[in-house]
Amino acid sequence: MKVLLIGSGGREHALAWKIAQSPKLTKLYAAPGNPGIAEEAEIIAVDTDDHAAVADFCRKEAIDFVVVGPEGPLVAGIADVLRAAGIAVFGPSAAAAQLEGSKGFTKDLCARYDIPTGAYGRFTDAESAKIYVREQGAPIVIKADGLAAGKGVTVAMTLDEALAAVDDCFAGAFGAAGAEVVVEAYLDGEEASFFCLSDGKTALALASAQDHKRVGDGDTGPNTGGMGAYSPAPVMTSEMIERTMKEIIEPTMRGMAESGHPFSGVFFAGLMITAKGPELIEYNVRFGDPECQVLMMRMKSDLLPLLYAAATGTLAGMTVEWRDETALTVVMASKGYPGSYAKNTPIDALPAASDTTKVFHAGTAMRDGGLVATGGRVLNITATGASAGAAKDRAYAALSAVSWDNGFYRHDIGWRAVAREKA
Repeated sequence: MKVLLIGSGGREHALAWKIAQSPKLTKLYAAPGNPGIAEEAEIIAVDTDDHAAVADFCRKEAIDFVVVGPEGPLVAGIADVLRAAGIAVFGPSAAAAQLEGSKGFTKDLCARYDIPTGAYGRFTDAESAKIYVREQGAPIVIKADGLAAGKGVTVAMTLDEALAAVDDCFAGAFGAAGAEVVVEAYLDGEEASFFCLSDGKTALALASAQDHKRVGDGDTGPNTGGMGAYSPAPVMTSEMIERTMKEIIEPTMRGMAESGHPFSGVFFAGLMITAKGPELIEYNVRFGDPECQVLMMRMKSDLLPLLYAAATGTLAGMTVEWRDETALTVVMASKGYPGSYAKNTPIDALPAASDTTKVFHAGTAMRDGGLVATGGRVLNITATGASAGAAKDRAYAALSAVSWDNGFYRHDIGWRAVAREKA
């Protein structure tokens, strides 16, 4: 199979690395790619925002299958253009991608299909939103409705913080994403990420992970796109996975099909495990970043046929095998992230890959023959181990071999799982 991978982040490097291992692969292309992806795929100069140009490349090179990594192109309708051109594509239609593209769309679907989630209100002006916030009180969650690269959410512990977050959204802090605001109840519990493939009719549960959203140690500071993750998440017991499939994933699939937008691709359910059980915080319609990195390190099965089955309606009867080990990844980010940061700072050395450790590139480029950091989140130092503690020790040991003066990272990735092991 000739495959084109769309994307340039750590998630896409992990997908490229895993797809490249498939005996079913003839040739892997990637656009726009990064230096890590370039080790696994041929990087091509196609503007991925120009969906017609992507389709033209696929026709010219007889591409059998396109895997779309990030949410932006999916929400913008790249899958629709490729399907119309007769090209198999992993990822939902623009209509189905609203599950991530609009928080309000998802909350309305939850209300219609009795999917457990926090109570909410949708607002298109600051004053109405603030009245609702004052009625509900704090803690409360303020979300920009649209795509905001993981940064449009404020978990406000005080009323003042909530009101300021509403103002920020409507003042344009998140661009067009903040033209509508969703205000929702604060859910108390432990967060987990759950992944599940769907072909529109059949769902195949993958695995769980736990992300670390706050920038600082001890879960302090502003939200980011994710500073590290590990898999599996101990809070996602077999009973909790079963309930998530039955109470959240299956009614979502049914709701999407009944609304005329059957969902094909990967469900990434952000969950809060509360005293009542799993509740949906939000959906993403692509693999998580950095959760994908730990999932790929643990997956024993060939990824490519699973993605192709989800894309072609043939998921029924497919199974997936996982390694027993825990995988853990630590994000190295540019100093200043998630605020402004210097670009093109040199990365002088990286640790060698081994059977148990791998560095995935997230925001890197080659400049004058040297590797530089171009993004906020730059490297994912990933390791496996017999326990969360062992994986953590291995990842941080590998991280110490990175030579990059402008990088920083959290020192406590995996703390919940490690504490459980010690208990």
